[in-house]
Amino acid sequence: MIDRNKLRAGDRRALAQAITLAESTRADHRAEAEALLEAMMPHTGNALRVGITGVPGAGKSTFIDALGRLLVDRDHRIAVLTVDPSSAISGGSILGDKTRMEWLSTQTSAFIRPSPAGFTLGGVARRTREAILLCEAAGFDVVIVETVGVGQSETLVAEMTDVFLLLLIPGAGDDLQGIKRGIMELADLVLVNKADGDLATRAGVSVADVQHALHLMRPRTTDWQTPVLAISSLERRGIEEAWEQVIAYRDRLASDGSLERRRQCQAVDWLWRETGEMLLESLRSSPDMRTELAQLQDQVRDGKIPPSVAAARLAQRFFATAGRPDTGAPDGDESA
Repeated sequence: MIDRNKLRAGDRRALAQAITLAESTRADHRAEAEALLEAMMPHTGNALRVGITGVPGAGKSTFIDALGRLLVDRDHRIAVLTVDPSSAISGGSILGDKTRMEWLSTQTSAFIRPSPAGFTLGGVARRTREAILLCEAAGFDVVIVETVGVGQSETLVAEMTDVFLLLLIPGAGDDLQGIKRGIMELADLVLVNKADGDLATRAGVSVADVQHALHLMRPRTTDWQTPVLAISSLERRGIEEAWEQVIAYRDRLASDGSLERRRQCQAVDWLWRETGEMLLESLRSSPDMRTELAQLQDQVRDGKIPPSVAAARLAQRFFATAGRPDTGAPDGDESA
């Protein structure tokens, strides 16, 4: 049983235990986690939620460590939720991000939690949203979510945070050819990292390239032109300017109620995503569906029926088994 008083007091051990509970798939743990989350809801929503993604080797962890120094010096309490890729073969994950945040991991006012991505797409773990709420309930006023890496599916982190940062490296992708348009359009702030040493000049060129590319895209937020900054996490240059832009964007959203509306939309989206996940889990684990599932999978594998037809039959059988037959016709229509 999680000690709720310790959790509310910001005890890091209690917070780690709470997130572990939320990530568990055991039925009894899920029930306990749901009760805990519901009890903590009045104490959530007071943190600035920041999502960070970037191309491989962009230095996301080093940037977070440098940013953490700045925030700790300003008396912030910072929680970092990192997501590591899981092996498609073994399902295992290295969970090595914490070791790359050497300074921040030693601070009592910071909490770092690595989690495996598992088979969840979008660059985040299945329970990242719950972890955000638990960190807020524990009194952390800045919550950072570091994604697996950049890609077309990594945009999910933008749907659970207030500010979305994209980290690039000088000259990456041959004039941005390697950067996905969807990520660029969602970025609220773009940082060209590693602007030091021999890469300093190339960083300036990359900033100009990104600015040009952004001018050709529709901005995510009205009256906000996404800033592009060159920074050096290693030398801790440009970090303060980057944080000032994060605050400026947060204030822009809060000024007309956009921040509250964004969070409300995110919560509703979370509801439907979670509902879909639970329905899929129920279908796969239903004893009454095992034979049907096996037969339809064989038929799809052998090319006897298309997947769409098999999916429709699965859904019909599942709802019938659940006592809610789906005839495909509206209520009151006897023609079906």
